[in-house]
Formats: sequence, structure tokens, C-alpha cells
Amino acid sequence: MLAFVAAALFGIAFIIRVTETSTEVIFSPTSLMLVGLAFLAVHSAGVGSGWSTRRSSTRRSGSRR
Repeated sequence: MLAFVAAALFGIAFIIRVTETSTEVIFSPTSLMLVGLAFLAVHSAGVGSGWSTRRSSTRRSGSRR
């Protein structure tokens, strides 16, 4: 999910850069790119991926039978 947010931010930054739209400093293409890279780094770290390293005890006992 975070990768989709990063892709959207990269797309918005690209459109702002190509159209040479004058925006505020906080919405500059560089700042959007840096926020997108931060989201991509968090996604690569595994945050928000939906995977859990913790398993339930019922699952373990059922596989040993």
C-alpha cells in the first residue's frame, strides 16, 4: 500500500515538473520526490505489508498432529 502512495507522489511530482507549475515551497517536485522516497523506504522495510511474524498457537499444534 505504501508503494502505491509513493508512486502517486512520484506521478504528481512529475506532472508538476513537466508542466512547470508554480507551487508553494512545500509542494515542490523535490519535496514530493523526497516524501515518495520515504514512503518507498518504509515499504521496503516491511511496514504495512500485512505479513506477520507472530503465529497463533492453534496453527502450530494443528500442524504437528
